[in-house]
Amino acid sequence: MPGSAVQELTALNKPSRVTCNIDLGAVGKHYGYLTAPYSRNESAWGSIQVPIITICHGTGPTILFTGGIHGDEYEGQVALMNLARELEPEQLQGRAIIVPSLNLPAVRAATRLSPVDGLNMNRIFPGRRDGTVSEMLADYVYTQLLPLTDIVVDLHSGGRSLDFVPSAVMHYLDDRSHFNRTLAAVKAFGAPLGLVLRELDSEGMLDTAVEDLGKTFISTELGGSSTLTAGNVAIARTGVENLLRHFGVLEGEPTPPEAFGRTPTRLMQTPDDRSFVIAEDDGIFEILADLGTEVTIGQPIGRIHDFNDPKRPPAVYDARRSGVVFSRHAMGLIKRGDCLAVIAIDWEG
Repeated sequence: MPGSAVQELTALNKPSRVTCNIDLGAVGKHYGYLTAPYSRNESAWGSIQVPIITICHGTGPTILFTGGIHGDEYEGQVALMNLARELEPEQLQGRAIIVPSLNLPAVRAATRLSPVDGLNMNRIFPGRRDGTVSEMLADYVYTQLLPLTDIVVDLHSGGRSLDFVPSAVMHYLDDRSHFNRTLAAVKAFGAPLGLVLRELDSEGMLDTAVEDLGKTFISTELGGSSTLTAGNVAIARTGVENLLRHFGVLEGEPTPPEAFGRTPTRLMQTPDDRSFVIAEDDGIFEILADLGTEVTIGQPIGRIHDFNDPKRPPAVYDARRSGVVFSRHAMGLIKRGDCLAVIAIDWEG
């Protein structure tokens, strides 16, 4: 056998370098840590300790909830910490594994990328056991948590650079049965918008890793601008509880959004790259169509002003299709290549 093949086989048989100090299958509620080694100048035998909670009782599916894979996205983290504190084992038929702040170094730094290795954790799956801290944690999720899990719910929002209509999100899936059960979960979440998303690039995402295993994966985009609103946190909190009910881990039926005074979920999609408007200029971004606004193809939705040359007219950006402004650039400054806005259209099945 070639040397490289031997090395790959040996690596596959080695345990994860990340350890967990609780029994993930134990009945009851247990708080613990995932410990990833992190030797550095300030701490030769140092580590990163990522909180993990398990709540287990009875027989039923396992749902893995993750938040904070990007450190500047807060709605999901708050919702999952609230869920962990409030949920009691006796309420469950199954298991919830909760990792509220998976990319803890990025959470501490309020950044999208981890400051310890500069990596975007949601672009490195399935990870590497012999890699950096982010890669080791991704490897642990892939090799240790996903085999225990039936459903994965990864809570996101826009961070500091984007803002979204609060949404439950899934991808286009070739297998119709897989697609239908995922779409049913998106509906059950009860967000104002349910989106079937075609990513510009899905390589290395947790989403893709889970979907390729044939498991149900639900994501979210719950606002953004690197802040929180009471309404978006409430959508996140009721959404995760609705999914527990939808999959039979909690008793009862999901609570429809109308019960909270919200509008019914509107199913939409971004079927191709015409949904994405990308900046071709640097400058100050002036939004002309707010989130949730209905726009028509060719309608101006934003302008970019050149602060170096005030006499120059601003560059105008038009909607490339008719639909709803699902996402927009959140910051005042924008650079060439940034996503300026995303237009979603109604889902027609």
